[in-house]
Amino acid sequence: MTFPVMTNKIGVIVDSFQVGVKEGLLKAKQVGADGVQMYAVQGELDPAALTPAARKEWKAFIDGLGLDISALVGDLGGHGFQDSAQNQAKIDKSKRIMELGMELGTNIITTHIGIVPSDKNSRVYETMHTACVELARFANDMNAYFAIETGPETAAHLKLFLDGLGTKGVAVNFDPANMVMVTGDDPVQGVHILKDYIVHTHAKDGVKLGHVDPRDVYGDYGYEKSLDHEHIASMAESGPAFREVPLGDGAVDWPAYLSALQEISYGGYLTIEREVGTNPEGDINRAVQFLKGFRV
Repeated sequence: MTFPVMTNKIGVIVDSFQVGVKEGLLKAKQVGADGVQMYAVQGELDPAALTPAARKEWKAFIDGLGLDISALVGDLGGHGFQDSAQNQAKIDKSKRIMELGMELGTNIITTHIGIVPSDKNSRVYETMHTACVELARFANDMNAYFAIETGPETAAHLKLFLDGLGTKGVAVNFDPANMVMVTGDDPVQGVHILKDYIVHTHAKDGVKLGHVDPRDVYGDYGYEKSLDHEHIASMAESGPAFREVPLGDGAVDWPAYLSALQEISYGGYLTIEREVGTNPEGDINRAVQFLKGFRV
């Protein structure tokens, strides 16, 4: 295999610094990132709380740092779009996040939609399909992408779901570590399977230590366990089934993975995500340097 020479831009999820949005933006610039991804669900970048003037101020601040916005995070939690009783509110919120993204300069919103059921005839599958068809059309009409993060199901199963939506407005945020840690799917093969849908990627690494039920990580409608971000982070840091580790220390084969992205002509961002650890800034700086090593 030829050693890849990476040309992709390097991004950082601002929230991974755990210091607030503005300070996180400054730190992203300091570690040498080209762009940033930010959560836009609640808090400082909640669309419902941002006046037109505030939106312009955020855009000017980010532009002033010389940073792009690779994507916004629009993950609304709670089993994604599996519960029909909650879906209209979630769909409306997702549309507002997409509109905010366009105002700030990105047409990509990343999310989790819930685990895609294996049974295409199930009620949950139909509920998810209906919601995603509406979101795909909305995104497509504004030349945007509502990008599902990989991990809860295999790449092949996710592709079947996406193929049935009618447009590519619902696309893929490819996270190789999630695949390695949870389903055990091969990210290199996954890139080729999902090549027509990948619009954004997360640069994260991890190892699989034992069997894990994806429902214990991502939740599932009707499944007893109720999960939150803190619980998932705890699983990734010290749980028995998988471990998130600094970039380059895990089971993701980065030369092969980056080569696969080159082979499908992916020209988007590699956005660093660090959800665990006591020194996120140090880990992120190391991750930036690790990825820049492929530019030599």
